[in-house]
Amino acid sequence: MVHLEYYLIVSTIMLFAGVYGFFTRRNTLHMLISIELVLNATDINFAVFNRFLFPGMLEGHFFALFAIAIAAAETAIAIAIMINIYRNIRSIQVNRLEELKW
Repeated sequence: MVHLEYYLIVSTIMLFAGVYGFFTRRNTLHMLISIELVLNATDINFAVFNRFLFPGMLEGHFFALFAIAIAAAETAIAIAIMINIYRNIRSIQVNRLEELKW
């Protein structure tokens, strides 16, 4: 049986990798992937805490599935926005997005 700490270590590494990637990358696609890492870290926490605290119940798993569905919808919308940005300014770099203000 795998201990709770191992799951939390993996989740923490994913969370910090996502936060680091979000703040250091300048490409919107890389930033989206970093946000997905953060969301997946929270999904791991939902499932793990449900397994260890309430082994007979499935609330944590349902929360994780709901979060995955929301993340998929968010990703589809974000990619559609990125495609429209690329059509307008031929770049998805964050520093070029100021051209869309006016």
